[in-house]
Amino acid sequence: MSRSASVVVHFRDVEIDETVREVVQRRCDHLADEFHEVSRFELTIAENGAGVTVHGHATGKHTDVATHADGEAVRAASDQVLDKIERQLRKVHDKRIFARRREAQRDPPKRRETL
Repeated sequence: MSRSASVVVHFRDVEIDETVREVVQRRCDHLADEFHEVSRFELTIAENGAGVTVHGHATGKHTDVATHADGEAVRAASDQVLDKIERQLRKVHDKRIFARRREAQRDPPKRRETL
């Protein structure tokens, strides 16, 4: 796909880590290729006492999912958030696609009687 989703990573009270930013960018690009309806990913990485908290948000056409995860390392917590976002996007995507199929199967076309 020629266009990619915008990815925004905020670091709050945490040292900015370019390798984490690049990994998040690659994972989000992969998710955007798989789920075309998503246009923006936003991750906020903040310090919380012993570790870090990562909040993630994915938005797009008729799609809005959000989640968070806590961890000791920034990379592990961001991976957890992106895994959760992927599961949520898959669930929304499958519901949208398979709901139409179930609806079509629920009301089969009526048979015509031949004379």
